[in-house]
Amino acid sequence: MSESLKALNNIRTLRAQAREVTLESLEEMLEKLTVVVEERRDEESQARAKLEERNRKLEKVREMILEQGVDLNDLLQTMDSGKSTSTRAKRAARPAKYKYVDENGETKNLDRPRPYSSGNQGCH
Repeated sequence: MSESLKALNNIRTLRAQAREVTLESLEEMLEKLTVVVEERRDEESQARAKLEERNRKLEKVREMILEQGVDLNDLLQTMDSGKSTSTRAKRAARPAKYKYVDENGETKNLDRPRPYSSGNQGCH
């Protein structure tokens, strides 16, 4: 909570501040605060009404499913299995970046260079 809201929530601070302000200004502040509180109450009641409507719809669907004799677990399993398991399409293989001929005369391909091993280094 911000400092200004903490001050509004403290009755002693409000009384001290109210002594420095005219009664007309206090009444104007009260009207504005009342409007804000009413707007917030309306928002809360609308959100609560939406939630209640959603719960009513869900309960209605649940009752319909039970009337049909369908087990909810079976329904969930069929819904999960119905989801398409999309796999990525594999891209075409890139051409080899490096080619070399081994001791047997066969041509080999490498995508990246191999590091030198300790036994194949030309310098001792």
